[in-house]
Amino acid sequence: MNQRKDPTLHQRILSEIEGRIVSGEWPPGHRIPFEVDLATQYDCSRMTVNKVLTQLAKAGLIERRKKSGSFVTQPQAQSAVLEIHDIKAEVQSLNLPYSYAVSKKTCRKAKAEDRSRLELPVASSVVEVVCIHNAGARPFCLEERLISLATVPEAADVDFLTMAPGPWLLNQVPWSTAEHRIHAISAGAEVAAALDIARNTACLVVERRTWSGAGPVTHVRFTYPGDRHALVARFTPASQ
Repeated sequence: MNQRKDPTLHQRILSEIEGRIVSGEWPPGHRIPFEVDLATQYDCSRMTVNKVLTQLAKAGLIERRKKSGSFVTQPQAQSAVLEIHDIKAEVQSLNLPYSYAVSKKTCRKAKAEDRSRLELPVASSVVEVVCIHNAGARPFCLEERLISLATVPEAADVDFLTMAPGPWLLNQVPWSTAEHRIHAISAGAEVAAALDIARNTACLVVERRTWSGAGPVTHVRFTYPGDRHALVARFTPASQ
């Protein structure tokens, strides 16, 4: 049985600072409290604070300037074309009732393929969750997700029966970076059965990875029947 561990002081400081940045409480340009002040606030050594700030800098959330302190970074000019959408909201936008069901949830050692997808070290552990999202009486999307237990240990104790993994993770872990990969497949036997479609039906696959300052959060693959889903992106020309 999985034993949930209390977060270390390092993780607590990291999570609280990251949360303030991602939520907008500390906007771009905001100066982070000095190391000595954070050490006093959390009753810890400056070395612990320094390690947290170094990790946040590596994640691109802050910029450390000699003699000036640490500042929340400005967002990059290149932004992700795709936002992280809520599947429930997508279905409801079609004026159809939404429901979902978990068909699999396991905690296990990460396989080589899992470690590649999440960029995990050897001997890592993951939660694997498979869900079907429905629009009315028809399957809308197959969700196959891996969650890193090193970054989100709380996921081991959640059954995801009342809240899908996506919204739960957004509430639990502020993400700092996301990557999308989009491609098409022909439905194999398992995908066809899950989505109630014929084998070899064209499907749209959206794969997403997200990271926080603490490390990789999740890899998820959404598979949609090709005739029921489209991706739309709007672009604005750069200022001349």
